Amino acid sequence: MLPGWVKASLRPFTLPFKLACFSTCSFSFYKHHLALSHSVLSPQKTLGSYISSPSVYANFYTSFHILATSSTSFIFSQSFCKKLFFPTPLSYSLSQSPSLFQSSHSCKPMDLSEVLEVLENLAPLPLAEPWDNVGLLVEPSKVHPVKTVLLTNDLTVPVMDEAEAMNCDLIVSYHPPLFRPIKRLVQRDWKQQLAIRAVKAGIAIYSPHTALDCVRGGVNDWLIGGVGSGSVSVLSQAASSTPLTHKLEFTVRNHEELKMILAELMDTTGKLEYTTTRSDGDGYNVSLICPDSILTAAVQTLSQHATSKESLSILQLTKLPLPGCGQGRRSILDEPISIATAVQRIKSHLGLSHVRLALGAQHTLESAVNTVAVCAGSGGSVLNAVKADLYITGEMSHHEVLDAVAAGTSVILSDHSNSERGFLSVLKERLSVRLSDSISIKLSQRDRDPLEIL
Repeated sequence: MLPGWVKASLRPFTLPFKLACFSTCSFSFYKHHLALSHSVLSPQKTLGSYISSPSVYANFYTSFHILATSSTSFIFSQSFCKKLFFPTPLSYSLSQSPSLFQSSHSCKPMDLSEVLEVLENLAPLPLAEPWDNVGLLVEPSKVHPVKTVLLTNDLTVPVMDEAEAMNCDLIVSYHPPLFRPIKRLVQRDWKQQLAIRAVKAGIAIYSPHTALDCVRGGVNDWLIGGVGSGSVSVLSQAASSTPLTHKLEFTVRNHEELKMILAELMDTTGKLEYTTTRSDGDGYNVSLICPDSILTAAVQTLSQHATSKESLSILQLTKLPLPGCGQGRRSILDEPISIATAVQRIKSHLGLSHVRLALGAQHTLESAVNTVAVCAGSGGSVLNAVKADLYITGEMSHHEVLDAVAAGTSVILSDHSNSERGFLSVLKERLSVRLSDSISIKLSQRDRDPLEIL
């Protein structure tokens, strides 16, 4: 039974298409206990554009089938179809990006798995860079309700002392304290020592790192928001984590051959996702969706039949982009500001008394800044060759700064973790409206950048 507010938004209408792409979709809305399943006809190229939230995207499963149809009727809200057929551009304003999950206060205890679900909805782990080590890094042996969560940018010895003193149940460390593969756990390695202490104390350790950088409304959006409002776009676009797939198209002579080939493919691959249309005479055109993992087996099966072998074509399907998600941000400011103003704004935003500045060629402190590019942490590789009046990041190499200056771009460096740490207050606020009131969320008082300006 659908709630009244859902029924009120639904109305029937008809959309004609000569060729349409059928998508079976499933949405799950956390904590609202609402599940909607629907079938929608839409042009394939606009399907992914509707899914502006990666948290929705993680629960959005699509299977494409080409249909020849002249008119199709279905029921769904006009507001949904407006978003589907007229998607918002990648350039967006943060003020127009409401949170996916609204407040859901409760005093009911939450175990670790429930808290992790909230964290992963805020920053889906598939968004993380391939080289990163994100997610649950240390898991306690005993399951118990989470009462205290400690947020830190880096898990250091002083922060672990702090966590143990407050009987912390979960440490959310932005940077993963365990990064490289471990062959042994020994006391002489300070990071492994922290992991051993966490296991002994029954403290879980979780790291979101680059997933939190990439997600829409995450660290990079927060960082660029400190300069002023503007039209923001992603520098390095994130794509769906769905494994690469291929579409195999071939022809068979008749229905008997079709049944035989499909049966052989089923025996070989274990699953089939296909559509068929009639060709001339008794033949059929077949379109088969095939993941990378079974591509070789499927091609070998089809090659055993002359008709399918001669007509076989293979297309690689690209991954759908995730709007608003990815590494780095670039903003075209609504109103130009001076470099001096940008420096003061970013110092205030990060809570710093000093930052380092390299003026671009022909720039002065009063030069106008119309475009800004940012990357939290170490941004040299992401910002490289990006056209902007000003770069803002935690750190860049000496030669990367020289290259930027020569290209006429000024650079503000805050030191690595100083460009990230301030977002923990935002994360605390978002967690506080999603976790049970029985959970205490604290910001580390011992966490700080190792470098100081004297």
